[in-house]
Amino acid sequence: MDLWQTGDPIRDQAAPDGPVETRWERRRFSAKLVNPANRRKLSVIVVGTGLAGGSAAATLAEAGYRVRSYCYQDSPRRAHSIAAQGGINAAKNYRNDGDSVYRLFYDTVKGGDFRARESNVYRLAEVSVNIIDQCVAQGVPFAREYGGLLDNRSFGGTQVSRTFYARGQTGQQLLLGAYQAMERQIAAGNIEMHARHEMLELIVVDGRARGIVVRDMVTGEITTDLADAVVLASGGYGNVFFLSTNAKGCNVTATWRAHRKGALFANPCYTQIHPTCIPESGTHQSKLTLMSESLRNDGRVWVPLSAADCGKPAAEIPEEARDYYLERIYPSFGNLVPRDIASRAAKNVCDEGRGVGPGGLGVYLDFADAISRLGRDAVEAKYGNLFEMYQRITGEDPYEVPMRIYPAVHYTMGGLWVDYDLQSTIPGLFVIGEANFSDHGANRLGASALMQGLADGYFVLPNTINNYLAAGPFPDISDSDQVSEATTAVKERIDKLLAVNGDRTVDSFHRELGHIMWEYCGMERTEEGLTKAIGLIRGLRDEFWTRVKVPGAGEQLNQNLEKAGRVADFFELAELMCIDALHRRESAGGHFRAESHTPDGEALRHDDEFSYVAAWEFGAVPTLHKENLEFEYVHPSTRSYK
Repeated sequence: MDLWQTGDPIRDQAAPDGPVETRWERRRFSAKLVNPANRRKLSVIVVGTGLAGGSAAATLAEAGYRVRSYCYQDSPRRAHSIAAQGGINAAKNYRNDGDSVYRLFYDTVKGGDFRARESNVYRLAEVSVNIIDQCVAQGVPFAREYGGLLDNRSFGGTQVSRTFYARGQTGQQLLLGAYQAMERQIAAGNIEMHARHEMLELIVVDGRARGIVVRDMVTGEITTDLADAVVLASGGYGNVFFLSTNAKGCNVTATWRAHRKGALFANPCYTQIHPTCIPESGTHQSKLTLMSESLRNDGRVWVPLSAADCGKPAAEIPEEARDYYLERIYPSFGNLVPRDIASRAAKNVCDEGRGVGPGGLGVYLDFADAISRLGRDAVEAKYGNLFEMYQRITGEDPYEVPMRIYPAVHYTMGGLWVDYDLQSTIPGLFVIGEANFSDHGANRLGASALMQGLADGYFVLPNTINNYLAAGPFPDISDSDQVSEATTAVKERIDKLLAVNGDRTVDSFHRELGHIMWEYCGMERTEEGLTKAIGLIRGLRDEFWTRVKVPGAGEQLNQNLEKAGRVADFFELAELMCIDALHRRESAGGHFRAESHTPDGEALRHDDEFSYVAAWEFGAVPTLHKENLEFEYVHPSTRSYK
């Protein structure tokens, strides 16, 4: 049987044309408005309370819409955005080092290996300058220089300092700002908050997204909630690999349920591999820990020149016996090459047998030079909490010995397909933040995730959702057959999971699936490996539905049931990811196809064949719809950081 079929091309009908510098302004003006009195008659469901969901809920509620917000955590402020460390980009040019909106636009398109839309990326760069002002007004404690001005640092893929930060806890501080804005609207009665509720189905009536089916994670009660529009801000799907930097609760269920109802899923194989993570220490681990990319500002990456030295303590390896390989291979950017470049380079030196630590899966990130140059106090002021976290996890003091790092799954650039208005292929379903695919291409530059989440939630969605809601309020659908059918489908799926009563744990299946994905659909991919992976995934999925053991009942707190539903969706997603990777016979971003490389081993794109967004329609055989990418301003070129 064919693995996929090709359908009609897809086009972003909402995207304006004309000069890229004025597209967002013209789109905002052309979009329909909803007057304040009418906004009170309209309701919006927001799923997820991270930076995108929290900022969107707060902004829509402040505008006058009736908002109901859902998260599976016990508090909105427990969203995974809180784990982001290094910073948020903005084209403020405070350092007077040549930055601009256009340069951020250029860096992002190039960093994404020319697989992102120019219109979306320019808007992101344009809006970035407003985000910092918004967050400072909220009281976000960004780092400041001695004179009181906001400080900046560099991140990978750029030669300017545009990243604003709050030590190594930028995500936490930004999320607290969005959370406070949400709580203000909750107290005012404009947001109805539902924590510890998980979305298990999207309700589509007459072709429009009109609500969701949720499970109360404490009581097990299944209920429906109906509205005029639904906003998904449920994050990424990196946990399909089992081991990732994502919180253990992160999952694909909200977006996958929407995909099964007709929302196209774009570029599912585009996965961000972060080069700066604490290496895996054993099979007991359930997740990995990120070390902020900001550390590469002052830390130098190296491995021994000779594999014979890999077993020696770092202090016993003299300077002349060390290979600062990023500085050697990419002298223009050095240790601040983009994430995909740094990750692949680390894998290469480890594959050569020059990795350090257990299993040879690690490289050194050394701060000796920075401590000598700046002094320990200055390094501690910038990175102290990160150093403390590393020491607690590894038992090693990074002030005395180099950190050991290795690439790991961190972020997913793929997600539900959306148009320029952030609306999916299901009218009334809007998708923001990491849950959509729209702004990064084949690779995300560091410090751009927080930028996109807040741009979507504070500035983009509140201006574009009006265009849809202006046609509302929509008819009452509480008695619709589709509502009862969606509820019944959720209950039947839960009953099916509980009825298997097999002999294997959910985690054992998840771990095995993750191993398949990392081995065959991770940093390096081959046609043979991906084909094998699809067969392995299908076999493991069949075994899951006959052998999984889900103890307990549905009408109670049951974390095994929660995990089982999420892993069942991961199986279907994993197969689509491998199909997407198989069809894309090029190396783009961090997705190295062994069959497609330059003579010196660098990634090789094929712009003549694959300069498009791959948007997949759900079905027994997935259908590929291509959205052609056009580059008027940043023309595709060989991506070099040397």
